[in-house]
Amino acid sequence: MGKIQIFFFAVVLLPARIYAQEFSTAIEDNSFLIEEAYNQEDRVVQHISNLLLFPGTGTLAFSFTQEWPIGSRAHQLSYTIPYLSTEANANGIGDILINYRYQLTETNSGWGYVAPRLSVVLPTGSRQKGLGSGAAGVQMNIPVSKRWTEGFVTHFNAGFTSLFKAEGTATDGTSTKKSLFSYALGASGIYLMSDNFNILLELLFNKLALMEDGEVTYGSFTFLNPGVRFEINAGNLQIVPGLRLPVQITGKSTELGIFAYLSFEHPF
Repeated sequence: MGKIQIFFFAVVLLPARIYAQEFSTAIEDNSFLIEEAYNQEDRVVQHISNLLLFPGTGTLAFSFTQEWPIGSRAHQLSYTIPYLSTEANANGIGDILINYRYQLTETNSGWGYVAPRLSVVLPTGSRQKGLGSGAAGVQMNIPVSKRWTEGFVTHFNAGFTSLFKAEGTATDGTSTKKSLFSYALGASGIYLMSDNFNILLELLFNKLALMEDGEVTYGSFTFLNPGVRFEINAGNLQIVPGLRLPVQITGKSTELGIFAYLSFEHPF
């Protein structure tokens, strides 16, 4: 076989075999920090709880998300309610998200699964307590998911958050309002040890816009998030618990946290 034929076999025929391969069932749509590009199946609802704790500072973040299909798998509505507890002993509801996600592609061939999400940010968190920005906004995220082999799946995310007229207080005490634009990039790899037990590694980078002394400032932080998840089936109820040990890297500081995940999914 000549070099041209070998090249053609490698770049055309082998990928075609991968794309055409039918894989066994696996846990889907149960990542932690990285969004997977799988909408809810028709007439199946999912309830998701996330708990992130940094023992060193006492910072805690809990969120509850409920996902509903609308007519078919193509359209999905959901909402996310966060509860925050900060180093300054402030605690309460953060900014609530109302989410719409469209299943742009639902095949493993080509790019894989793609499901863009558009969210409305509601200013329900207290700005004075540091639980919110005091501004409404929008968030956009594009997750891409692809299963390459029987035992390996990847997910990629790219998104941004834009807040309109976020409130701030200048050093002279005057109130100011400015727009804030933040973005995030992320990726994960999942090793499917079996149909109901997975090992995951997520990487998430955030460039965050904040209001400080009435001016827009920028900070960045990175999450490295290794962990495991497993599936329990009880009739039509699917339960997926998960546990991770995230490492948050901010400038020159590094902090180890604990991340717990729990999902219930069932027909309605």
